Amino acid sequence: MRIVFIGPPGAGKGTQCRRLAEYLDVPHLSTGEMLRQTREDSSLGKLVASYIDNGQLAPDNLVVPIVTKRLAEPDCRDGCLFDGFPRTVNQAEMLDQYLVDDGDPLDLVIHLDVPEDELIGRLLRRAEIENRADDTREAIAKRL
Repeated sequence: MRIVFIGPPGAGKGTQCRRLAEYLDVPHLSTGEMLRQTREDSSLGKLVASYIDNGQLAPDNLVVPIVTKRLAEPDCRDGCLFDGFPRTVNQAEMLDQYLVDDGDPLDLVIHLDVPEDELIGRLLRRAEIENRADDTREAIAKRL
């Protein structure tokens, strides 16, 4: 099963993906986590970090290869949950083409909608709990 969770930062995509991934026994692919992990890798990581540290979204030409590389791993063969990807029309088109070429279409897209004031509160709490540098008030304002 391949499911995309979309919604703004703090909407609960990660929380719901973690719960459902355990139930379905498929990997939870958090684009944010993949990008944060990439920060530690070579020049690509430094480039990704420059976007994250400035509260910006990484561009499609950086995000898509990271996600498709992860999709090629054996644990994604039977499905996965996408958290934070695709985020743009271009990413959606690229994902669709990748899945068509691979013969594994999406099964479902779930959109989570949360009022902005609730999102800001959630993100500020997350920043405190998880020590997330990308969840400052300024960075949140840029992403919402």
